[in-house]
Amino acid sequence: MTVRETVDAFHYGRFHIVQPKGIGHRSGMDAMLLAALVAGEGPMRVADLGAGAGAAGLAVASRLDKAEVALVERSPLMAGFARKTLALTANAALAGRVSVLEADVSLSGKARIAAGLLDDVYDHVIMNPPFNDRTDSRTPDALKAEAHAMEHDLFERWIKTAGAIMKPGGQLSLIARPQSIAEIITACGRRFGGIEITALHAHAGEVALRILVTAIKGSRSKLALRMPLVMHEPGQHDFTPFVDDLNNGLAAYPRLPRA
Repeated sequence: MTVRETVDAFHYGRFHIVQPKGIGHRSGMDAMLLAALVAGEGPMRVADLGAGAGAAGLAVASRLDKAEVALVERSPLMAGFARKTLALTANAALAGRVSVLEADVSLSGKARIAAGLLDDVYDHVIMNPPFNDRTDSRTPDALKAEAHAMEHDLFERWIKTAGAIMKPGGQLSLIARPQSIAEIITACGRRFGGIEITALHAHAGEVALRILVTAIKGSRSKLALRMPLVMHEPGQHDFTPFVDDLNNGLAAYPRLPRA
């Protein structure tokens, strides 16, 4: 099967992504906001679970020049697009710090390790899991349905893997829909603490469209609800300056200072 594709620029052209056209999931704002949750200085190892063509992972590598990123993707087709992405001449400055691992995030135990997802490796794990209930999916595109439709216990399985492959004290970051809050908190369980949740609103006074969540492996700190993040000024379509900076890799959205 021949799949049409596009090459799309992110971070004002500092990197490009090869994406399928007409089928599958296409990355955009969600991936950029997810990447903005990774903050810090110095060398770090980052795993992007369910990476697709690699947008969020490359956004991390684009902003943090000492980050090494593993793009973890179970779909052979999408993993192939991630490899095409890394082969682009425009991405030559980043490609040496980014790798592709074709593996199922939901594996556990020896099967997970055999797939290359080893214990206690990463400082950060990021994820943008499928967020639609399967009963909500109406697309005839099987690849897009797989990328968007939430499976039973998805957060439990993905966050369990994140906890296993992450170093103690490492950070979990994810973007999801607000209705998943309870599942995310339950899945974090005793693996992660210090959960911070930020609601994303298109405009002030509107319901939240997404939530940004971070948590720390092994932390016993309490959950914190952060000030909502409003993406547009009243009556405008342009992003606020801060959100525009997050979207273009000019700023991070770090965790709150804690004692």
